[in-house]
Amino acid sequence: MDTLEQLFALRADALSERDPTVSDDVLAVLLREAGRFPKAHILEVGTGRGLTAVAFLLAGAAHVTTLERDEGRIVAARANFAAFGVSDRVTLFEGDAADILPCLTQTFDLVFLDCAKVQYRRFLPDCKRLLRAGGVLAADDVSLFADGVPKKRKMLAQHIEEFLQALRTDDAFSVQVLPVGKGLAVAQKI
Repeated sequence: MDTLEQLFALRADALSERDPTVSDDVLAVLLREAGRFPKAHILEVGTGRGLTAVAFLLAGAAHVTTLERDEGRIVAARANFAAFGVSDRVTLFEGDAADILPCLTQTFDLVFLDCAKVQYRRFLPDCKRLLRAGGVLAADDVSLFADGVPKKRKMLAQHIEEFLQALRTDDAFSVQVLPVGKGLAVAQKI
């Protein structure tokens, strides 16, 4: 099995197990956006098993900095980074993004939010600060409740809407929400 086949098989396993990983159409958009930056430096908030980071690196990104707090996912991600031979181009911070993001100082070409949706709004100021001019902020699952909000999810839907409102009204960004996956916000920093 070649490298890409191995990656697709692991992604299929993660999706079938309902473990967080982006859908194929979202991944295609992310890779296209990252491809706009030669030797891209990417920040990923929410590592999961590390499969999106691996895809970025196999597609030519120079480096991925990724944040994860779940111990099981951290172990799986480190194993995947080693298996695909990309460990030397990944920095994996273990812990809560709320504690780690304020400490980061490097700028990134692409920032990808794929963590707890209730935190998107809270993380937006740091993501904006860490994104270089012309860079792209992508946030997954922003149309999660396009077909209606279940009673138990009203607060989550409100958090997502507050994030989108803050993003759309920020003059520093040009924003579009793409109908891929469960909605992908793509915001270019002007």
